[in-house]
Amino acid sequence: MRIAVINNFFPPRRGGSSHLAAALAERYAAAGHEVLVVTAAYKGAPAEEECNGYRVVRVPARGMPQLGLAIDFDISFAMGRPGNLRRVFKLLEEFKPDVIHQHGQFFDLSWLSGWYARRRNVPVLLSIHTRLESPDPKYMALFKMLDRFMVKPIIRRFRPRYVIMDELAATYCEQRYKATTADFEYIPVAVEPARFERPPLRDIRAEYGVGDRPLIVSLGHVIPLRDRVALVNSLPAVLAKHPDAKVMVVGHVYYDAFIKRAAELGLSDSIIITGTVPPTDVPSFFAAADIVAHDLQGGGFGTASLEAMAAGRATIGTVTETNFPAVELTNWDNFVLARPDDPRDLAAAIIRLLDDPQERDRIAKRQHELVYAHFTLDVVTRQHLDAFARMLER
Repeated sequence: MRIAVINNFFPPRRGGSSHLAAALAERYAAAGHEVLVVTAAYKGAPAEEECNGYRVVRVPARGMPQLGLAIDFDISFAMGRPGNLRRVFKLLEEFKPDVIHQHGQFFDLSWLSGWYARRRNVPVLLSIHTRLESPDPKYMALFKMLDRFMVKPIIRRFRPRYVIMDELAATYCEQRYKATTADFEYIPVAVEPARFERPPLRDIRAEYGVGDRPLIVSLGHVIPLRDRVALVNSLPAVLAKHPDAKVMVVGHVYYDAFIKRAAELGLSDSIIITGTVPPTDVPSFFAAADIVAHDLQGGGFGTASLEAMAAGRATIGTVTETNFPAVELTNWDNFVLARPDDPRDLAAAIIRLLDDPQERDRIAKRQHELVYAHFTLDVVTRQHLDAFARMLER
């Protein structure tokens, strides 16, 4: 097949969507398919290159203006640059894709490629990586309006099939885009466990002066939907039992409510903020962790949390046991579940894991096995290719 992979986010830009798009493109090419990646220009990356068996073209783009708001994100948009509609059409017309795999329903390159797909009758698979949601009522109202009046009318014109990674994504697509289960491909997010099998490159505990203290690592950019406030609010109970415990927040801080809350509680000294780290250092941070807690507001269970499980670290989530279709989760067996945004329940889970290293190691082993069974790139790549084949048959 000729597969066009479309994502405004792509390496060297960091993030789960970016790295999954690159990993899948590499796997598609390794399986013998011809692959073109169309993405947005980013911080000096070459306009065009060949890498890992596929071609990458970066079209000119403008960054989202930073206004000092809670929704300031590092996003580049292509439609703000003249000529990009023609560029994207020309690229796809020359490549003649059999299928188009879009990442991100509200990215403008998805819209441009969707326009091409509709005119050329090319089937589209659309991966829903991020839901337009916010705990802030005014932003939530804004996002619902954007989905209703902009995203939904555009994507429904090219009628994609939706990659549904969890039950929250299914509900979201049903409610916001009026999609049905007949439109869904149930494929979980993928990780590459092999990168966590090698010895860590850095001694994080030594570098940050943690020593042998209990360490809770929370890895991923801090945004309103992953604000770490519940983690900070759980700390008084955790520190009462384990007074030398530390929390390490790894990622760019777009939303600093947890920092302010820690200061209010007098707990700033118990929190280490590292800022953004390169992907190659992620295994070192997980290797240093006793516990990983990232997705704590009931908003799903993402790549960073699955990678922590792949690294063999006990990982806490706030989803349900039915979160992943066809994947069985059992609390305190192959998973650790806490109630969303519930500091008391989260503290109880952290304390139980810190109190019993043997149970912590047993659960970490079961989580590791779960990832290998259902969430590896080999498994997920095959599911995507099978979906493409079904789409072409139709």
